[in-house]
Amino acid sequence: MTESHTSVLVVGGGPIGLALSCLLSGHGVDHVLIEAHPATSRHPKARGVSARSMEIFRRIGLEEAVRAAGLPPEQVHFYRGRDLVDPDHVRTGLARESEKGPEPTPSPGLICSQDVLEPLLLRRAEELAGSRVRFGTRLVSFTDDGSGVRAVVEERATGRRGGVRADWLVGCDGAASAVRAGAGIAMEGPTGLGRYLSIRFEAPLGRVVADRASASYFLTVPGRGGFMAVDNDRHWIYQYPLGADAAADPTDHRLLAGLVRTAAGIPDLDVTVRDTMTWRMDARLADTYRRSRVLLAGDAAHVIPPTGGHGMNTGIGDADNLAWKLAAVIAGYADEALLDTYGAERRPLARQVIDISTANAANRAGYRIDDELLLTAAYRSAAVIPDPADDPVPVPAPADGSASDLEPGGAPGPLNASGYRPGCRPGERVPHVRLTGGPAGVTSTLDLIGPGFTLLVADGDPEWQRQTEAVRQAGVPLTLRTIRTGAQREAEPGRWSSVLGTEHADAALLVRPDGHIAWRGARPADLSTLPALVRRVLATP
Repeated sequence: MTESHTSVLVVGGGPIGLALSCLLSGHGVDHVLIEAHPATSRHPKARGVSARSMEIFRRIGLEEAVRAAGLPPEQVHFYRGRDLVDPDHVRTGLARESEKGPEPTPSPGLICSQDVLEPLLLRRAEELAGSRVRFGTRLVSFTDDGSGVRAVVEERATGRRGGVRADWLVGCDGAASAVRAGAGIAMEGPTGLGRYLSIRFEAPLGRVVADRASASYFLTVPGRGGFMAVDNDRHWIYQYPLGADAAADPTDHRLLAGLVRTAAGIPDLDVTVRDTMTWRMDARLADTYRRSRVLLAGDAAHVIPPTGGHGMNTGIGDADNLAWKLAAVIAGYADEALLDTYGAERRPLARQVIDISTANAANRAGYRIDDELLLTAAYRSAAVIPDPADDPVPVPAPADGSASDLEPGGAPGPLNASGYRPGCRPGERVPHVRLTGGPAGVTSTLDLIGPGFTLLVADGDPEWQRQTEAVRQAGVPLTLRTIRTGAQREAEPGRWSSVLGTEHADAALLVRPDGHIAWRGARPADLSTLPALVRRVLATP
């Protein structure tokens, strides 16, 4: 059996694995992605693409394509009624705490169903990695010897097997992850919070909902389950709740069509059932995200109730966090201890998202869909250097009894469910400030970040260039970017200074490739200081 070598073997070609492939390619990392299925998903499954995910897609050149494929923004509402023709229905929009203030992002979230999103991600991954993206290929087995992983893979169509030697193995292979099982990583948390039959069907409902078009249609008592719009015209999903012992024959299309008509409140609706899928709502978290040379991302690491739309988006954030760290370790300018910060940053975030989503599932009165929740992520790990004077900002427990923003022990969690507030504290995502007059494609401070580390300053200062060169000479890719340079300015004069705050008006931000701030400070007097800070972030002696 022949054996090939790659730096990273990605197992799983859903949204998380494909996003990771695109990001690894952007960092110049050689990798192979394998997916057991011959093609992308036919079922819509996840649909909500959050603002933070859209920012990541913006960075990999996919934002416009995803936006063009998604529902129009005016349809991103949420309907609640007994059926689709309830005259007493309620229709609400996304929860955006910052609507009255400056725009929080250049890339607001949208609805783009997984069966539409995955082909876009696959096309981009293949553009960047070519034949290294291999669908119809499954993982048979793997062994981890501490210095790498030996995997046996099989082409499903031919049965031909081959070996892959990888420095690192990343399991993006879903809730039933073979990678997680092979690494001996356990999951904790409840299963069976609900069982659902997902019915994909066609029906002329566009004219029925024309004055109430929404992304999701939640049915209130006596209605059961809800509808998810694929195109808000003919293509739909009906989620029918199954009791603990109840079952609906997924092959009896007449029965299923009847369920759809009853839920819609239209007895003579012309329904064509296309396919079905039964799924279970769980709320589980892996004990660890890394064991030796094996790492987990997406549903392999966390199974999040869909009530809130954060599951896929949390996984895309995993890929963004992990990709640059793998790149730094593989390139040799970071110690592999940097990979321990992946779990240190992402696992507490997933824990909090699971708690929020589980509370949503139990809230019969309805819950809010928060497009900006993941923008509030603030990491605390060895890959972030906190300001010496910064104490953790206390976050009060929600008064409504919903999931708390506090970690066990009372420390603030990585997310702030009370709403996004732009800031420049280390660990936070660098804030979006609209720019004008700059180069083509640069309309936000987010466009100045990456692909390596970025030193972000307000105005040109030759001394910062000397500091940047000192870091580069230490072997770390760092680019100096200036907010106000030439014709480029903030669209709202003084906005960058306002976000920085008067006490940090002259500060520079050291921004990681994932857009999170690693350090904030004034220009050091000694040229050895900034390289030492960067080495600290990278866990490099």
